[in-house]
Amino acid sequence: MRKGSIAASLFWLSAGWLIIALLATAFLLTELYSRALDNSLSETLKFHIETLVDRTLVTNDPASENIRVGDPRFERPASGWYWVIRDDAGKVINFSGSMVGMLLPELTGAYDVNNVRTGVETDPFETRMRVVEQAATVNGTRLQFTATGSLDEILELVDEFRGQTLIVLSAVAIMLAIMSTIVARIALRPVGRLGKAIEKVREGEAENVGGTYPREIAPLAEEVNELLRSNTQIIERARNQVGNLAHGLKTPLAVLRNEASAAKESALSRVVLSESEKMTQLVTTYLDRARIAARSAVVGKKADATHVMLRLARVMEKLNPSKTIAFVRPDASLPWFRGDEGDLEEMAGNLLDNACKWSGGKIAISMVAERTPSGASLLIKIEDDGPGLTEEEAKAVLRRGVRLDEKTPGSGLGLDIVKELVDVYGGSLQLKRSVLGGLLAELRLPGAKLGMGRGLSALSPQ
Repeated sequence: MRKGSIAASLFWLSAGWLIIALLATAFLLTELYSRALDNSLSETLKFHIETLVDRTLVTNDPASENIRVGDPRFERPASGWYWVIRDDAGKVINFSGSMVGMLLPELTGAYDVNNVRTGVETDPFETRMRVVEQAATVNGTRLQFTATGSLDEILELVDEFRGQTLIVLSAVAIMLAIMSTIVARIALRPVGRLGKAIEKVREGEAENVGGTYPREIAPLAEEVNELLRSNTQIIERARNQVGNLAHGLKTPLAVLRNEASAAKESALSRVVLSESEKMTQLVTTYLDRARIAARSAVVGKKADATHVMLRLARVMEKLNPSKTIAFVRPDASLPWFRGDEGDLEEMAGNLLDNACKWSGGKIAISMVAERTPSGASLLIKIEDDGPGLTEEEAKAVLRRGVRLDEKTPGSGLGLDIVKELVDVYGGSLQLKRSVLGGLLAELRLPGAKLGMGRGLSALSPQ
């Protein structure tokens, strides 16, 4: 499980609660077991006192040697099991064989309604004892009957029980932790399926989020689909507005240019013609920007960069027969471009066209995959053997309309359009020195999963 995931949070929350609950259960069970043993010991000692009272009644002599208890522990010295009979003044009249050579501590405190009192004492051998004392009148004589039992034996049983309880509850905790992990994974499977469905939309494998989901997650899938539909409608409306604006401005600008050209040579006609040309160029530029933004905002598009670059290389070779374009065969695992195929053609086509304009005859194209924190990315390298650019020139040439050589045909907007598209897709464009001696253009773009049906055998063997 990943750190910070819902499954991990559920696991650690369940594990922490289980540890607290099971430790509390172990403590409570041990305490209940200890009390049960102590109560059982007190009842046993009361039974032995009743035996002593009966024997005293039968013998009619509290000091008789015939007064005995059947439990052999009362005959073993230092066992913690003792009994003693005292008169009303506290003088010892009779006692068990285990009390030879020692004195039993007397209890203090009041008797209960049954003339019984109890407490915990320690004998001379440091053995903790449960002491039960009962006052009774036997044959007209007021006597005190006392019996003790070892509490150390109970504590040993409690310790043993505690150890066994911890072992059993630990096994239960492990089973419950495994069960909670399985339950968390099963419960979160719909979330994983939803994530994969959204990824398919992002990768262009599906138009919307499909599948059946539980009641708690189904609204999320529906909202994502609604968001996709809304985004598509907004983009479509934007495209329509762009088209309407283009048609609406084209005719008035054309009329202005025609009227200015037809008019006699004058300062006003020259000004109108110049300004109408600027307006036409500005309108075209911003319409192109709107078209680029609308097209690249569509979710789920992807294109095979290998086929696009191969097609561009063949077209440029036909347009520039004096140039040699070497297309390096890419690896079969090369990711696709996550975006519109037309945008990729526009970006790579502008860079390749510039390379053909400035090269001395050699151009090289290569593509590799790069791994980034956000996923796979596509790196397209286009290099030539032309004069190249210095570091300052490389920065300046990316500015809109900047041209370093006015003799070469072009508007100077090509690289700026490439830069705008690269920014829209979250990629990067870098101009460096090529090993061929000219310019190296490195175009980094977001990658997508491989599509189906790539014909590697159709690639150029160059």
